[in-house]
Amino acid sequence: MGAISPLGVDRHQTFAAALDGNCAIRAAAPEIAKWLPHVVVAPAAANPEQLLDSKYAALDRATQFALLAAHEAMSEAGIGAKPEDAHRFGVYAGVGFGGAQTVDSLYERFYTLLHDSSQPGRNPTVMHPLSVPRMMANAPAALVSMRYGLNGPSNTYSVACASSAVALGEAFRAIRDGYLDAAVVLGTEAMLTPGALMAWNALRVMARPNVTDPARSCRPFSKDRNGFVLGEGAAAIVLESEARARARSRQALSELCGYGCSSDADHLTAPSSAEQVRAMRQALADADMQPAQIQYLNAHGTATDAGDVVETQSIRTVFGAAADRLAVSSTKSMHGHLIGASGILEFAISVMALEQGALPPTATLEVPDPRCDLDFVPLTARRNVGVEAVMSNSFAFGGSNVSLVARRYRA
Repeated sequence: MGAISPLGVDRHQTFAAALDGNCAIRAAAPEIAKWLPHVVVAPAAANPEQLLDSKYAALDRATQFALLAAHEAMSEAGIGAKPEDAHRFGVYAGVGFGGAQTVDSLYERFYTLLHDSSQPGRNPTVMHPLSVPRMMANAPAALVSMRYGLNGPSNTYSVACASSAVALGEAFRAIRDGYLDAAVVLGTEAMLTPGALMAWNALRVMARPNVTDPARSCRPFSKDRNGFVLGEGAAAIVLESEARARARSRQALSELCGYGCSSDADHLTAPSSAEQVRAMRQALADADMQPAQIQYLNAHGTATDAGDVVETQSIRTVFGAAADRLAVSSTKSMHGHLIGASGILEFAISVMALEQGALPPTATLEVPDPRCDLDFVPLTARRNVGVEAVMSNSFAFGGSNVSLVARRYRA
């Protein structure tokens, strides 16, 4: 696995910071704050351009994040460029928006030159010839496939907040059904630009700053929650068949064993408990598991008023009496909402919880909403916990619902 997130420059830093309850949320950059003074953001822990070879400097920030996360995942898996089975090795990506940085810069250049009398004669309509390849949604998957010489499918899913969770599920199915032997799955997003933030702000779903501590502005399941915080970064996971892993004598971190996906078919932004329930039950059935076998659930938990209540109700419906023994947390309280990258980042955190027997907290949960009555692991992590199986939820604008289940791998 690999990650570059608001919590760290790799997956180990990210999980360690999550266990420590570190919140990476802060005031927006000056060029954004002058227009949106009440917006807070969760920027990545490092500038990706500074961590990459200079030949990648011209790429969009989202693609740069993807290359870094994929590099860590492939290196950790012991896979180099151009594997022998490259035609059976795919790239599956989840991207909510893609080249936001490129799009914003194009508009900025156009309007700056249009109104700048100090630069007469410069044509504002002349753009960089690679503008479209930079901003297209499938650029991250394309660049990763080219970097590693992977000739299998290079597919990109754009399903808002569930994008990379769908990418994981579809890659899982492709391998299980025999179409592929391996895939590097990634999710990436870099949307902390003036234009994107203004658009999200217009939806009235973004958190207002906590007056005493801006870092604690995202408060899922709290009585005083008021919205989510946009973050940026990427995560990547190498999936491969059991036969391929055994042939390479590689020990799996876990087994991805269940995938459920449903659509509300009702409203662009309002959640549906019935379809969330359907996705979770599909994932459990796919894994041939009962609800009581799950010890930890990483919730979608965006800190919106309706979303948190509906998800709580959905979990209670699926888990029944076992819901009172289930540990649930929203790590968005610390790393913010990475939109297209959230699903895979939160699934990776869930796998690391399984791997290390430690549960990350809902770090800002001080006064719970009485309507959100589950064990949300408030404030501090739980360590030295027996974890055999985990679930991760991703519920998206547009009505897409995804649940993923992983369990400890036993050869």
